[in-house]
Amino acid sequence: MNKLVAPAFLGVLCTLALVSSSAGGLPAPLVAGQSSVAGPHGVTLGPAVAADGEASATRDSSALSRLTPAVDPVIRPASPSGVASTPAPQPAVEQQAAPQPSAAAASPQAVADPAPPTEAAAEVPWIPPLWAPDEELASPPATRLAVPEALAAPEALVPDSNAAAVLTVFTKINEYRVSKGLNPVKYHPTVAALAQEWSDNIASREVIEHRASFWTDSRAMNPNNGAGEVIAIRTDRDAAQLVEWWKGSPGHNAMLLDPRFNVMGAGISYTNSTYKIWGVVNFFGYTSLPAGTLNSPGGGSGSAFPPPAPSVCDAPVRHMPPTLDLSGAAIKGPGDLVTVDSTGQLLARAATGVRTFAAAKVIGSGFAGAKEVFTPDWDRDGTFDLLTQWTNGTLTLHRGNATGGFQAPVTLGNGGWDTLTLAVGGWCANNRLPQILALDGAGNLYLYPNKGTGDLSERALVGAVGAVRELSMVDYDADGFQDVLAVRADGSVQLYRGWGTTALRSEARPTVATGWGDVTGIRPLKNVTALNSTGLALRRANDVLQYWDLTSGSLASPSNIPGPWTGQRLAQ
Repeated sequence: MNKLVAPAFLGVLCTLALVSSSAGGLPAPLVAGQSSVAGPHGVTLGPAVAADGEASATRDSSALSRLTPAVDPVIRPASPSGVASTPAPQPAVEQQAAPQPSAAAASPQAVADPAPPTEAAAEVPWIPPLWAPDEELASPPATRLAVPEALAAPEALVPDSNAAAVLTVFTKINEYRVSKGLNPVKYHPTVAALAQEWSDNIASREVIEHRASFWTDSRAMNPNNGAGEVIAIRTDRDAAQLVEWWKGSPGHNAMLLDPRFNVMGAGISYTNSTYKIWGVVNFFGYTSLPAGTLNSPGGGSGSAFPPPAPSVCDAPVRHMPPTLDLSGAAIKGPGDLVTVDSTGQLLARAATGVRTFAAAKVIGSGFAGAKEVFTPDWDRDGTFDLLTQWTNGTLTLHRGNATGGFQAPVTLGNGGWDTLTLAVGGWCANNRLPQILALDGAGNLYLYPNKGTGDLSERALVGAVGAVRELSMVDYDADGFQDVLAVRADGSVQLYRGWGTTALRSEARPTVATGWGDVTGIRPLKNVTALNSTGLALRRANDVLQYWDLTSGSLASPSNIPGPWTGQRLAQ
């Protein structure tokens, strides 16, 4: 990889060029000893110091990852429904007043960048230009849907205006083109939205990788004369130096000077991590300029790029829970087992090791009228809460206290919830708050966004699942996105994989298990076999409770968890 070093700056770059071979474009020569790549790869970055003292990117040998295959998601409009008001039951729980946060906990903590190690940094893998065949651009499909990629986690992004930086990148690229006797490129807000979304995405994950088949995204507007993408990052916010990096690399330089490109869009993201600025530029060539093409960023749109369309997945605020000591809490971790006995008592068994649990402890009573009890950290304050679906149709929240017990209940839904089959978890990849998936009697699956203690009335249709006995949300295939397990009446289990958006993947629905006809409860568990492990606890007939490990991305052989479980229903 060609590497330029200048005082006080760092650039790490990638290029993915997609051009029509009939136009005379040739791939850039490979570095000695390199082979071409068939598609984009990703590399996770971390702080380091090169031999000359400059900060550089390091390669995590385990970070090369496959991108999600391009398939068309099924997306349907939401249809909210009204529900009647019914008073909520008042169970008895270990109730305490909410603890008052300390001054330190009440304000965000300033976190300094970690001190870089002293060893020399490894090179970021070079991604040579990828040249598209003629048919990729000359004969676009009649319908092109945007393919959901791994979504951004907004906590790492700094929401400062990037308008000046986008304009700088645009201006510097065109100054360079004109100096070489080429026509300047124009700007399109829709292309900019495509670039900005990806810039936010990779910046929040601190992974350099190209968007798979970005030229087939609907926002590319069917380019027919070449397409390319360049990426660069820096430890400061000098947007002009992003362009200088591209100019200094033969592959990137060829893209800046490609005479067929006549439209570009730029995305610039700022983070609070080592790499302060991330830039993505998409170039496209069109025989006829698409409607809405501008001479410069903001020229008629009022901003450098349009905001993305709102979604029920959008995070209302930033949520990063504090690290709390939960030794005194009613529910101590994501691997604990919680059950409801025949008298309505709520019992908790704390995870104590590899598939081992402490003796049951009563943490509440009055839950005989509960259809289901869920134990998420609903408000992301670091403690686990009780989200209860009652047989009278209401939905309530008991917030947990780190010192033990729960706060007084808050009603989130005032009727109609008893008719739904629910699953609770982190369905939206760009939102760290748990959300609710709800299946109605017609087999339609809806996503209800987390409104804190507000009323849950807004929803979006996720897809059609059909009739089920049990529903569970878990990352089944270990790809980082939550999936849906639908247990049918015949005991078969069908997998509906998620994208981290409101849509389900549009693909075949495999049957991943059979013989689950006696299952009456499914609880996703974490850290039961090892740190960050994933698994399922199944409540079955004959007072059996099983654990099925999912860490490898498929169901492993089950093992029984000692009870007794007589008369106990599993909380989810």
